Amino acid sequence: MIIEKELKMPAKAFYDKIIDSVIFDIRTVTGEDIKRSRLKNYEYVKQFSKLNRAKILIQEVEENKIYQFKTSTTKNDFVVRYEIEDLGGDRCKVHYEETMKSFGFMQQMNDMVMGIVIGFFKKRNFKKMMTMIEKSYS
Repeated sequence: MIIEKELKMPAKAFYDKIIDSVIFDIRTVTGEDIKRSRLKNYEYVKQFSKLNRAKILIQEVEENKIYQFKTSTTKNDFVVRYEIEDLGGDRCKVHYEETMKSFGFMQQMNDMVMGIVIGFFKKRNFKKMMTMIEKSYS
């Protein structure tokens, strides 16, 4: 899934919102108060439910430009990438991309069917989230 959206906020402000959220998640899950400079290659395990957990690896961090992480479970690897383009002034363009690699034929088929069904709603909710971030800046 790929989404591009222009926002009425500086690239730095958007990047800060994303990174602040990441640091909050790490603190909540691990109890560790990590500095931004240590985020690249940082890895932790997050428990989503009693039987569902994932390893999260922060793969790429470039201030005000890129944030990418990979979530790995026993069923799939899920990669999310934000690329932020500064358009000058109080504007930026966000390129969001997520990819998934499923393990096993049945899991691939299940993820393909669910991806089609859920994809529309995920895009709509992501755009709403982007609008909320934008409004929180003004």
